[in-house]
Amino acid sequence: MIDKKTIHYLNLSAPWDVLVYYAEELILRAPLQAQPNPNFNTSDRILRKLYIPNLMVESLPNRPLDYYTCAFRKSKMEKFLGCENHDTYFTNTQRHRIVYELLARTVYGKRKRAEVGVARLLNEGAYTAAFPLHEGPFELPEYEVHPDELNQRQVLFRYWARWSKWYKYQPLDHIREYFGEKIALYFAWLGFYTAWLLPAAVVGSVSVIVCLTVHSKEICNSGGSYLMCPLCKTCKPWNISDICPMAKVLYPSHYNESIDDRPMLCFAAMAPSIEYNPVTGVKEPYFPERARLSRMLTGSMVIIIMLCVVMIFLVSVIMYRGIVSVMMYHFSLTFMDSYLFKYFFYCLICLFWDVWTEMHRTQTQYEDAFTFKVFVFQFVNFYSSPFYVAFFKGRFVGYPGHYGTLLGMRNEECGPGGCLIELAEQLFIIMVGKQLISNVQEFVIPKVKAWQQKRALNKVRGTQNSQEPRRWEEDYQLVECEGLFEEYLEIVLQFGFITIFVAAFPLAPLFALLNNWAEVRLDAHKFVCEYRRPVAERAQNIGVWFNILEALSHLSVIVNAFLIAFTSDFLPRLLYQYKFDNDLNGYVNFTLAYAPPSYTSHPMCRYKAFRDNNGNYTLIYWELLAVRLGFIIAFEHVVFIVLRAIDWMVPDVPESLGLKVKRERYLAKQALADNQEALLVSHRGSASSQG
Repeated sequence: MIDKKTIHYLNLSAPWDVLVYYAEELILRAPLQAQPNPNFNTSDRILRKLYIPNLMVESLPNRPLDYYTCAFRKSKMEKFLGCENHDTYFTNTQRHRIVYELLARTVYGKRKRAEVGVARLLNEGAYTAAFPLHEGPFELPEYEVHPDELNQRQVLFRYWARWSKWYKYQPLDHIREYFGEKIALYFAWLGFYTAWLLPAAVVGSVSVIVCLTVHSKEICNSGGSYLMCPLCKTCKPWNISDICPMAKVLYPSHYNESIDDRPMLCFAAMAPSIEYNPVTGVKEPYFPERARLSRMLTGSMVIIIMLCVVMIFLVSVIMYRGIVSVMMYHFSLTFMDSYLFKYFFYCLICLFWDVWTEMHRTQTQYEDAFTFKVFVFQFVNFYSSPFYVAFFKGRFVGYPGHYGTLLGMRNEECGPGGCLIELAEQLFIIMVGKQLISNVQEFVIPKVKAWQQKRALNKVRGTQNSQEPRRWEEDYQLVECEGLFEEYLEIVLQFGFITIFVAAFPLAPLFALLNNWAEVRLDAHKFVCEYRRPVAERAQNIGVWFNILEALSHLSVIVNAFLIAFTSDFLPRLLYQYKFDNDLNGYVNFTLAYAPPSYTSHPMCRYKAFRDNNGNYTLIYWELLAVRLGFIIAFEHVVFIVLRAIDWMVPDVPESLGLKVKRERYLAKQALADNQEALLVSHRGSASSQG
């Protein structure tokens, strides 16, 4: 809390009785029995069996113990481990969650006006921040100490948040213990995804090397044999040998217990009435379904209009690019996508839709809906240009003397190297340039924010600077943690690029791998060193992001099938090998047609198409079209069958984990047996009295 002269801090804690009461209400997990084999690392076990030294493994101090747990019950306190020690029974993350829950529920004004919770006080400016404290400094002591003497934050910094640990396993148990399940799940998913990029990066790199050494000999050795027709009205004819460097990469080688979720504060503030919750029997803010439906319809119309505006803008950009020269293309759309479609514009629209229209009751519902809508906008923003180049650009050009036009302008044609090269160039800019800029921003922006925060505080504190800062003062100087949404969005968009367009740019997994190695340590350093400690949140999975990833993976199969069939030269080459020459001698001439005699601007020039001298499609064109359609059907069916087979063979829950779950359920049943027997007796008694 800040006024014009000084800073006031309120350090809150909860006594034992309050912790016990809310631990049961929040369904916190309590330890029943220590697990016998907590260290289970599949990759480490495989490498040990193969007698391969594992450089990724590292021994960490103060490893959190793993327990069989069940929902906490005050009446069964004696059944839980460590209950006699009130100071250490609840972990710090559990204490933080309980205290924050109290702050979120406390009424400070009139309940009818939804003056409830610390979040609303923060929005109104009554307080400037509310956060749990870090365990201590992250800096390591100058003198030598035993690793077991380090606090949890220092352990994370020493063994995780430093660049020198880029090749080590992430200490997920320590991350979960310190930050909670939600953040630990993010880093577990990011690490798993990054590890599986390694084989994809190897395959992609090998395929590019093969392309550079094997293909395109005929184009490079053609000299001036093939004079190509101009690509635009003001362009000049060109020789196909001019694209020799691009041709080397043009032809790719073919390659349960539910978690309680409290009502959202915005929902509580805007709900017109309060009704009993039929599940909990507690009065909660209530929003009538009819009013909510009308808001959803209104918001849906706004979103549809905004999407139409985005699409109109894209079409306008495409038309504009048809006016400028072909060489300006690579600059125009890529950078227009990045800067003209401002990200905050999408977020404001989606925030308005979720908060005002749909009125989601819980935080999870709100986050899932908001995430999905922002991703739809970002999908249109980032993927529209590659889709246009891959499947629409150059498809409606016509042929010399009969070029297709739109509003009097000649339709845009692919550059000399073809649309696949243009698509690969765009993906290179995105996977290298955009990711590099993003990482620089992630490194610089938190430091700038921290410097601004510290400078503002020094001005306010004045003479207080001479005193040794305490823990809460040091933490207040850190940057507020804004959640995981931006982190997930960045990596999911990356996943889309490397799966949907991998056939056009096989090096995409390699650049994604290099980026993610840096991303893990950047994010780790931000959470450990630069962010205020976030309130630990429970989570069962990564939420709606999983559904988005699944949809992208299915879309990628379809898009790559069409990309290989219609944009690359893979199938024309196969058809030529099968019908004419296995060594591909004369293949370039096979793919080129002569301009019709009526085209007098540049007689006898060539263009890429399967047409006769009159501009009509040849029989080869129709044969190739049948091959392409057949390939798409076969490719999709084979890939989806393989995916289903893998999904069937690999269980969702490993056998070892399934045994632990069964063991935990058994122990929970034993611990709560008395309650269940009493409940059964009461039911029997009521049934006999009724009889």
